[in-house]
Amino acid sequence: MTNTQNSVDPEDRAKAIAWLEQNLGTDANTLQQLDRFVGMLLEEAENQNLIARATQPIIWTRHIIDSAQLLLHVPRGTSSRWIDLGSGAGLPGLVNAILDPASHFTLVERRPLRTGWLQRAASELGLDNVTVFTGPASAVPDQIFDVITARAFAPMLKLVELAKRFASGTTLWILPKGRSAADELGAEPGWQSMFHVEPSVTDDESGIIVGRLGQAGSRSKGGVRR
Repeated sequence: MTNTQNSVDPEDRAKAIAWLEQNLGTDANTLQQLDRFVGMLLEEAENQNLIARATQPIIWTRHIIDSAQLLLHVPRGTSSRWIDLGSGAGLPGLVNAILDPASHFTLVERRPLRTGWLQRAASELGLDNVTVFTGPASAVPDQIFDVITARAFAPMLKLVELAKRFASGTTLWILPKGRSAADELGAEPGWQSMFHVEPSVTDDESGIIVGRLGQAGSRSKGGVRR
C-alpha cells in the first residue's frame, strides 16, 4: 500500500468491497485494479485538484461506489458505448471502464491537465476500452451512444441541450445530480414522463436522474428501487 493509500479508512474500503462483490459480482482481479486506480488517483490529487481532500479517507464509498452504482441501471451482460461528459478525475468513467471491460467509454474533458491524467491512468491500468477526448463537449463529433453520463457537469436543462445529439430514443441517460435531482427534473415540463429519480446508494438525500429522452414512461432496465 502506498503512503497516499495509508490515508484511506480501511472500514470504508471493506464496506465498499463487500458492496461491489454483492451487487456487481466484482472479482479479485478487478478489485486489484480498483485498488491501483485509488492509489493513482490519490497520488495525482497531490498535483491537481481532482477530489476534495476531505473525501480522501472515504474515497471508496464517496467516489468508487458513487461511480459504480451507475452500472445498476444498465442491463447486465451487454456491451454498450458510453460517453462521460466532464470526466475530470475519471469519475465515473474510469471506474466503470474497470468494472465493465466489455463496454467502451469515451471520456470528454476540456482541461488538458486532466485529460493527461485520464490517458496515463487508462494506459497504466491497461484499459483498452477507453478513449479520451480533450476539448469541450460541443467539439465531439456527432455520434450516437448507448449511455450518457455526467457527474457534476452542468444543470439538467443545459446538459440535455448539449448532449441530445449523442442520443437516440433508446439511449440511456444516467445523471448523478446529488441533492438537486428532483428540482432539476422538475425544471422542464414533460421530463417527468421520460426521466425519474433513483436514490443514491451512497447518500440518502442524493438522487440519480435516469431515463430515455423522447420515450415517455420509460424506465431503465436493471434499475434498483429502494
